[in-house]
Amino acid sequence: MNSPPASSLDPEIVAFIEGAIPSVWALETLLLLRRSPAASWTPETLVYELRASAPLVNDCLQRLQQAGLAMEADGSFRYAPASPRLGALCEGLEAAYRERPVAVVNAIASMRPDPLKGFADSFRLGGWKP
Repeated sequence: MNSPPASSLDPEIVAFIEGAIPSVWALETLLLLRRSPAASWTPETLVYELRASAPLVNDCLQRLQQAGLAMEADGSFRYAPASPRLGALCEGLEAAYRERPVAVVNAIASMRPDPLKGFADSFRLGGWKP
């Protein structure tokens, strides 16, 4: 059985993924923040909720901030799209992930030039050094 291609997604969503969502971890972080837009999350709480490492969560938060999707205040983070258009794209991405999760994951994975390198790099984010 073949996985659905990323091309089965709306081209705007694919472009949004390519420009703002570097990993499935970043997607999961964004969606967690988005579920409670008024809440502020400390990195430690996000580590616990996502069952991820602190370096990984911090990297995701930094990237989401750079993309204009999250805001930091007093060491806590919250969902804060920089424009209504970004908010609409997040809504579309969440719907696509709910309806076609494999296609969304494929779109994220296809951005990596070398999947094996991406796998190896995930250990580096967790603090493992050769």
